[in-house]
This record gives sequence, C-alpha cells and structure tokens, in this order.
Amino acid sequence: MADPATVDASRPATGGAVHLRSVGTAVPVTVLEQAAFRDVLAEQPGLSRLGARRLRAVFDASAIDTRHTVLGELGGATGPGGPVHYDTRTSTVLTPSTGVRNAAYAREAPGLFLAAAKEALSGSDLVPDDVTHVVTVSCTGFFAPGPDYLLVRQLGLPVTTQRFHLGFMGCYGAFPALRLADAVCRVDPEAVVLVVCAELCSLHLHVADDVDTVLSSSLFADGAAAVVVTGRAPAPGAPVVTLDALGTTLSDDGEEDMAWTIGDQGFDMVLSRHVPRILGSSLPAAVPSLLGLVRPDEVDRWAVHPGGRSVLDHVQTALGLADEDLAPSRDVLRRYGNMSSPTVLFVLADLLRQPATGPERIAALAFGPGLTVESALLTRRPAA
Repeated sequence: MADPATVDASRPATGGAVHLRSVGTAVPVTVLEQAAFRDVLAEQPGLSRLGARRLRAVFDASAIDTRHTVLGELGGATGPGGPVHYDTRTSTVLTPSTGVRNAAYAREAPGLFLAAAKEALSGSDLVPDDVTHVVTVSCTGFFAPGPDYLLVRQLGLPVTTQRFHLGFMGCYGAFPALRLADAVCRVDPEAVVLVVCAELCSLHLHVADDVDTVLSSSLFADGAAAVVVTGRAPAPGAPVVTLDALGTTLSDDGEEDMAWTIGDQGFDMVLSRHVPRILGSSLPAAVPSLLGLVRPDEVDRWAVHPGGRSVLDHVQTALGLADEDLAPSRDVLRRYGNMSSPTVLFVLADLLRQPATGPERIAALAFGPGLTVESALLTRRPAA
C-alpha cells in the first residue's frame, strides 16, 4: 500500500489535479467460444494441414476462453441478404472486400461507442450537459461524420462540445487520448472530457497459413470502453482517482514486427512472434522512465494491456511482477481476448471495482505498433 504523503508528492507540480471519474465498458452480444471457433477455422478449405496444426496449437495456447464479435453470422445468425462474412450453411469464412467490411464498421461501431459512453457517464455524478470535450479512438474502421460527431448527437451533448478523433494507433490508442484529456483539464479545470475507444477487430478476420494471420485470428475481438476525465474533483467523501503521470517511448527494435495496414480484403495485421521477446527486453529500461515518479516495486496494482498470453508472460518476467499483479490482465484476456485500444481500460475498470482500504498506486501499460510502449500512473483513494 502506498504511503499517502508519498502519493501526494507524486503529482506533477504544474496545473491542478486531473481526475478519472469513471470507466464504462461494452461488448457485442455474440460470443465466440475459443475451442469451437478453433475447430471451425481449422476446417477452412484454404488452410493446409500444416496451417491447421499451427492454428490449433496457437488457439490452445492462447489462454482465451471467450471473445465477442459484432458478426452475428459467426454466432449462427443469418441476414436477409444472405451470408457476407461467414456462411453458416457451409461453415465457410468468406472474403468480403475492405469496403464491405468498413460498411459493417460504420453500421455496428456507433452502438458500441454509445453503450460504453453511457455507462461511463452513469458511473459518475456528471450529466451529458457537463461534457465539454469528446475524444474517440479507433483503428478498425472509418466514416465521417465520425463517432465523435455521433456521440454529441446521440447523447444530447452541447453542440459546442469540442471533438477529436484518434485513428489507426492500435492497442495503445487509449493513452494518447488520456494525454489529450489530461492536457485539456490542466488548462481548463472546469473541463469534462469523455474519452471513448471502440474496436471491431473481428471484421478483418482472415484465414491463411502464415503465423501473423493465425495469431490474429486466435487473439483479437470486439469491444468498447470509455472514461470520464475532469479537472473538477469529485464530491467530498467520494472515491478519488487522479491521473498523475503519462509516458511514451519507442523500443529500439520491432518496427517491422507489429503493423496494421489496409488491404483489399480488410485490414492486415503484422504480429510477429518476436513481439513478446522484444517487449520483455526493452521494458526493464523503459518502465522506470515511463512511470517517472516511482519504481515498479512501489506500485500497488498493475493494469497491463493483455496483448496475448506470451506478452503478459514476458512483461511479468521483465518487471519481476507477482502472479497476482497480472491476474486482472489475464482474466480480461481469458474472457474477452485482445480488443485493441479499449482492452487496457477493461483491466482498469476491473481494478477499480476491487475494494481498497487506503491510497493505492496503479500503473497502466499498453503496447502497439512501433513498437510503442505507453504508460499511465494513477493514484486511487477510497471513499472517506
């Protein structure tokens, strides 16, 4: 448990305190059972015997039980126009164009953005009229007017709400959004910033023998998360979570090992098997400077982006963390898979639901293309 005096001293000297008031999450209704989905993909006609063996091995080692998808066809639903992404009659994964996949994103993403935003607002003592800024994050589709615009309309926010959209940043995208919210609130203590991340990774499902495709098909899923960030303190006696520091760095290696590009049949993920090793070797030097104010052994709770089982294994070893430190991340991975940018906020939401008897330091980490490592240091104080 962090000492209260030390916690107070960890806040930046410039600007007032910035508060994370609430976290909300949302997932689509269709659930993929990992073992059943493994068997479906392993029987696809475009897969060789070696590819099928590789796929089964990767799925079995994923430490994922369930994932969520906006593709109802994968759950057995059939649309009025016939199959588009998956033919339930032949159990065949189809290959729609990028345009068709993006049209599905424009149709399905707004509901997830909205559901997460509503939950975050309902978990605070704030109402839509209080919101001054909206920041949306996504890397799995595009449309305009975008999700930032739709949230203003659908939530009934003031038409003067300032809007920002951060796109194509990958799994660490929540952190630049938090950095923007933090900067706004330090300049304007009356600001109320709604940050919403939503990803529909399953729209870009591919079937192929190569390792990148197999890893992606075993790992990624759909979901959304939102946070409300303010310069205003919560009501007296309420729980307090302050955003004390944010950091970013690039590893010396790995630029070619994680990437996200637009292809003719959806977005193509490059996810090398070397990523966990590269992260493991770079984190011991990077994390102290990222957190800036504390050493890893001074952190009470960890919200680490569950990029995959092997990623968490290497992070745990590199930072010398206990099993209990990464238990929340492994639990989110098991239940939801990797939803890209919202995923670390799912871990943070779970941590904040756990009881606290005194002030705690929380360190959050996420990783993405680059290889980029992002961090946040927070202080949590329970209700008086």
